[in-house]
Amino acid sequence: METLLSGENIKIEDMGLWGEKIASSIPSGVILLMEGEMGAGKTTLTKSIVKSLSCDDVVSSPTFSIVNQYITRDGESIYHFDFYRIDDIEEAYDMGCEEYFYSGSTCIVEWSEKVKEIIPSDAWIVRIEKTDEGRNIKLIRP
Repeated sequence: METLLSGENIKIEDMGLWGEKIASSIPSGVILLMEGEMGAGKTTLTKSIVKSLSCDDVVSSPTFSIVNQYITRDGESIYHFDFYRIDDIEEAYDMGCEEYFYSGSTCIVEWSEKVKEIIPSDAWIVRIEKTDEGRNIKLIRP
């Protein structure tokens, strides 16, 4: 594992800039795991990453739908998962998560620890930690 980007005490209002930095650092078709506690800013950062990947779609948390699909201006798909509500790995299998992960499309995954058995080993990680002054963010590649 190698840390490519690292920032400390980032304000929520600066998450857009970090989304741009991350988007310009990741390869097309990457699986990007968003790690952080509830309220850390995973969805906020995801919104700015998706926007920075040339997507004009409205990004929202797929907490109830589990997966949202966004289409870039070039016609590429980005899949955004939120596994917070998953209680059993079988739910992920039943919805065909593996097909998404191996589709060649960019996948951004929140609460990936709930489905770790099916996450590809070459997934990248965005780790967000809340601090008193803001957020610490790291982009880690395998």
